[in-house]
Amino acid sequence: MSDLPVRILLLDQDAAAARLIQEAFADARDNVFRVRRVGRLEDALELLDGEAYGAILIGKTLVDADAADALDRLAAAAPDALILAPGMAGVPLAVPYDVEDRFVTDQPDVRCLPQILPYLMRQAATAVALRKSEARFRAMSDASPLGIFVADADGGCVYANAGYESISGLEFEQIRGTSWTASIHPDDRHRVLSAWHAAGKNDESFRLECRFQRWSDSGVVWVRLNSAAISEGPAPSGHVLTVEDITDRKSMEIGLHETREDLFEQRERARVTLDSIGDAVLTTDLHGRITYLNRTAEAMTGWSREEAEGRPLAEVFRIIDGNTGETAADPARLAIEEDRTMGLSADCVLIRRDGEEVPIEDSVAPIHDRAGRVSGAVIVFHDVTQSRAMILRMAHLARHDALTGLPNRVFLSERLSQAIGLARRHRKQVGLLYLDLDHFKPVNDSQGHAIGDELLKSVATRLLGCVRGTDTVCRQGGDEFVILLTEIEHRKDAAQVAEKCLAVLSAPYKTRGREVSITPSIGISVYPDDGGDAETVLQKADAAMLEVKAGGRNSYAFYKARIAGEPARRQPAARG
Repeated sequence: MSDLPVRILLLDQDAAAARLIQEAFADARDNVFRVRRVGRLEDALELLDGEAYGAILIGKTLVDADAADALDRLAAAAPDALILAPGMAGVPLAVPYDVEDRFVTDQPDVRCLPQILPYLMRQAATAVALRKSEARFRAMSDASPLGIFVADADGGCVYANAGYESISGLEFEQIRGTSWTASIHPDDRHRVLSAWHAAGKNDESFRLECRFQRWSDSGVVWVRLNSAAISEGPAPSGHVLTVEDITDRKSMEIGLHETREDLFEQRERARVTLDSIGDAVLTTDLHGRITYLNRTAEAMTGWSREEAEGRPLAEVFRIIDGNTGETAADPARLAIEEDRTMGLSADCVLIRRDGEEVPIEDSVAPIHDRAGRVSGAVIVFHDVTQSRAMILRMAHLARHDALTGLPNRVFLSERLSQAIGLARRHRKQVGLLYLDLDHFKPVNDSQGHAIGDELLKSVATRLLGCVRGTDTVCRQGGDEFVILLTEIEHRKDAAQVAEKCLAVLSAPYKTRGREVSITPSIGISVYPDDGGDAETVLQKADAAMLEVKAGGRNSYAFYKARIAGEPARRQPAARG
């Protein structure tokens, strides 16, 4: 307790009884108590409106209010004071839960009050501090996009954050006392429970993807679970479950995590929960100083929690724009100033303590205190190196042939249109060679598709050696290839490339110990003589190739207009 005098308000109509209490405090050692008595509740409320008291003592006799009403109104008027009712044992308290711990209704000897009052006041202050700590944890957990579910030793829910309520479609009063397994989709129940029991039996971590059945709208949510035991003794006293909605990110194979950790102690509860998730989490105070990093954040930033604490965010969480290399805006400051959740800037790159660059993404949200005021920010992020590489790979596959790695017909169409545009501006020509392998189907059928695939890859390699770096070799499909020659001066330039292709492709191939021979038929068209757009030039080259096929194969020919009209565009032949 403070060395300052403790101000006590005594509320009792009985003057004699009140005098005994006043005398007991007057005789107290160090004389640290100052007692003021009133006889009516209204008088007490009037005093409390302008003065602060550390404790309020209620005697046996109240004239203008019943006991429960007095406690209720005093609690509202003096939210920080200890309310002691030594003359009211057994009286039910009709007071709000969040101030209940400030009331004591036992009947101690009034002579003992000076000795026990300091202890009771410290006990009440501790209870209030604990509730504020719980409020901070709830604010942090509710700011997280993850659902958090804490169960006791019997598996019944004792705590669930807003994220879990949103994912499950249930309110906390519906969740309290139930098991999280009730939300598992029926089709996944056997698999999930088997894995859950196996992990518990072998004392192993449990991570799994499954579906949750939402009770509010019967919808299905894909989640990633992570579970950990809460240990407060020799045996687990419960478990904590984190639930991440991965419905929109299922294709990215973001796994399911479930952890078991100790969450009953407030600080331990936050640490274990945040250390169990796969995402990195860090928090700041209102001034942008680091207050917390979870283990993943430590690994990704290269800073330990102890080293980072108290440092400016920009020193630990160094982020730049991946496109420009310029320092990115402070996400925590923006979230605090605007008091809203927001995503990190696009193409955000984290600079680790050792200088390594890691692409990241996710979100930042403000943290609020119990009064709703912004008190800091929480940043949740994860490494997207693999996912971005997958996106680039998918983009490549969409424009390239899977077997040979050559550009496909989509890529060729873009390149051909660009080449024609450049040739038009520079007054140049564009050559297009349409190649079809002669008698490829018999080779493919007789020696197998594996030999055929190897042959096609060898043809692609040889064709690349026949052209300039500015030209494009494309696999059109099956055993057909197209060569785009950009900005040529004369038609003979295309003929020279065709002759080179005939010579190179006609040489025997050795594939898996076998020697195979193959020849090409090549049709040539030239922009602008044979057409003014990509589609026409390609059709003319295809038509010229068909003429070579009809005339004996293993040769090349330029497109020639025919009086009878143009042949219909032939679809690419199937392999062989």
